[in-house]
Amino acid sequence: MPRLSHRLFQAVAAGRRLRWLPSNREQVLARLLVKRAEARQAGLESLEASLREQIAWSLPMRRGSEAAMPAHDDEAPALDDRL
Repeated sequence: MPRLSHRLFQAVAAGRRLRWLPSNREQVLARLLVKRAEARQAGLESLEASLREQIAWSLPMRRGSEAAMPAHDDEAPALDDRL
């Protein structure tokens, strides 16, 4: 079984090979979610925890009255569009 440091090296090296540039926030979030899943599958608990923090930070947040979305608002996106 490969050592933990070797598995971490492989995960980082694989991420660097892709040279991916995001065009929007949704792509960044999707990429972080995939990386978190891969870290969990590889058993890299500290990396997964770090990615969880990045995911929480990257989520769009609304505060106070901005968080309430009126049901009659025609311009509000459908639930599927926000996911």
